[in-house]
Amino acid sequence: MDLLVNIDVPDLAAAEAFYCGAFGLTVTRRFGEGGVELSGLPVKLYLLVKAAGSLGAGQDRRRYERHWTPVHFDLVTEDLEATLARALAAGARLDAQPTTHSWGRIALLADPFGNGFCLLQFLGRGYDEIAPAL
Repeated sequence: MDLLVNIDVPDLAAAEAFYCGAFGLTVTRRFGEGGVELSGLPVKLYLLVKAAGSLGAGQDRRRYERHWTPVHFDLVTEDLEATLARALAAGARLDAQPTTHSWGRIALLADPFGNGFCLLQFLGRGYDEIAPAL
C-alpha cells in the first residue's frame, strides 16, 4: 500500500506557492487546472481544486475559513523556529505559540485555506519519552 495526502484548496496557484514556499516542496506532476502533485516529503502531497461551498463528505460543504478537522498532518523538523518562520512568511496562520513538552516542541498552525497542521521538533527520545515499551 501507498499513502497519498490530498488537500482541497480553492486556488491552486496560491496553494502551490504556499506549500512550496513554506516547506520547500517541488511540483512533480500537474493534473490540468484541477490539481498538482508535490514531492519532498516521505509521502506525495496532492493539492486538489475544490470550490468553496461544493459538497464534500456527507452533506458537509467545503469551507476555507479556519476550521477544525479530526485529521491533520504533522511535519517533523529539526529546527522548529526556522520552519515556523518560513511557514509564516509563506502565509500560514499561527493558532498557538510553540509549547515544549517532555517529547519535544509543537506549534499549531493553519494554511491559508483553513486546514490545520502542526510543526514538531522532537527532543531527547521523542515520543519514546512518554510511550512505555510494548
